[in-house]
Amino acid sequence: MNALAATSRNFKQAAKLLGLDSKLEKSLLIPFREIKVECTIPKDDGTLASYVGFRVQHDNARGPMKGGIRYHHEVDPDEVNALAQLMTWKTAVANIPYGGAKGGIGCSPGELSISELERLTRVFTQKIHDLIGIHTDVPAPDMGTNSQTMAWILDEYSKFHGYSPAVVTGKPVDLGGSLGRDAATGRGVLFATEALLAEHGKSIAGQRFVIQGFGNVGSWAAQLITEAGGKVIAISDVTGAVKNSNGLDIPKLMKHSVENRGIKGFDGGDAIDPRSLLTEECDVLIPAALGGVINKDNANDIKAKYIIEAANHPTDPEADEASHISQHLAN
Repeated sequence: MNALAATSRNFKQAAKLLGLDSKLEKSLLIPFREIKVECTIPKDDGTLASYVGFRVQHDNARGPMKGGIRYHHEVDPDEVNALAQLMTWKTAVANIPYGGAKGGIGCSPGELSISELERLTRVFTQKIHDLIGIHTDVPAPDMGTNSQTMAWILDEYSKFHGYSPAVVTGKPVDLGGSLGRDAATGRGVLFATEALLAEHGKSIAGQRFVIQGFGNVGSWAAQLITEAGGKVIAISDVTGAVKNSNGLDIPKLMKHSVENRGIKGFDGGDAIDPRSLLTEECDVLIPAALGGVINKDNANDIKAKYIIEAANHPTDPEADEASHISQHLAN
């Protein structure tokens, strides 16, 4: 299901349960502002390349809009719109005085050099700098971006507006970032897992985990779960998937992933088809990558006893209706 259609469907169902006025419901679905810009940069080989960047500012009723910027080849207006909407609901549910926004650039960051990523980030910032700001819209890292990306945005934004460290979150600690931010989402996954298992009289120790995604969230979740006594038996990322029924050596896998820009080729387990990862036998399944990966076609094939949602909307509404697996949101 289309990301925006899925998010809107969930919102409409919630609005119905809350008895929201139809006019209010409609106004909450329409974003405050949608921005689309062209970002043309010189590549390292001297050629020019153009990318399309997006920033959707959904709602600022509760405070400055807030949300990540992702670099991924599947970034499109509907996905960014859906993610911005989700940020509005998340900040409200957590009672944080922010609204919702999201951004992204349609590119494959793994195919770009560090200098190319820097040029792309700076051009994108130049195009949107007058529409973001401390009291307006505060970006953050997301899929394919990190603290270095935020440092580039901060530096470029400051050229126009003066030094403004609060214009982004997730920046390096040396530039005013928060200690623990790098592990924060993965740690949230750990806490959510502990809470869910405790409700069923269980703990993380001894449970078998399968994690889809080995970026910031997935890698930290794997590390923290392993430290808590859990056994991570299978992991996938954009390069491939690996399985070891006795438990993967997460520190070794993280080292391999950094050195090889992915988990493909890791010798501490058997390579498996990434498409089969979600249906592997396990106690807890953690989708920590893209949205919509659990859908009506595969929901009933999932063997996990529990699902911890570490990605944004990884489960389609149709899959929710088709499956009776216990779930606990971790994002």
